[in-house]
Amino acid sequence: MRSGAFSDEPSPAADQHEGDVAGPEPTELRWRVSPGFAAMKCAVTVVLILAAVFLADDHRALTAIVVAAVVAGAYALRDVLAPVRLAADPEGLTVVTGYAGHRRLAWDEIERIRLESRTRAGLRSELLEIDTGDTLHLLSTYDLNARPADVADDLARIQSLSGRSA
Repeated sequence: MRSGAFSDEPSPAADQHEGDVAGPEPTELRWRVSPGFAAMKCAVTVVLILAAVFLADDHRALTAIVVAAVVAGAYALRDVLAPVRLAADPEGLTVVTGYAGHRRLAWDEIERIRLESRTRAGLRSELLEIDTGDTLHLLSTYDLNARPADVADDLARIQSLSGRSA
């Protein structure tokens, strides 16, 4: 089941690229989680907490619901604390690391940026891989709120403006 926040139709540039500069060739782009998807995670957490209140007499159900609420809440909190998962400019990239941290990578530190596509059970998934040699940063459609292939193209264009290549 797909959320309406992830339709196959292209979304407006303002939804995908926070901080675009006016004109056809922005040099600083940001990709963030969908605000709608983050709100859905918050709503699921609230619903689970309410369900826990109503099922307080059934200890097994209560335990399962509390665990689910904690997990959903943790994912929702991450979306609130670190909504921007990837930012790029001619100097390099800023990627999300750990739970809600960020790491700045100069273009010289990046060995390779590639697209990983897989098809399983009839469903196709794509990941954007940013390889520094020491670390591998994986970003999905849900992290970027854009197709990873489109993001890879944008990164190649921005990197070419810097005069460096991965």
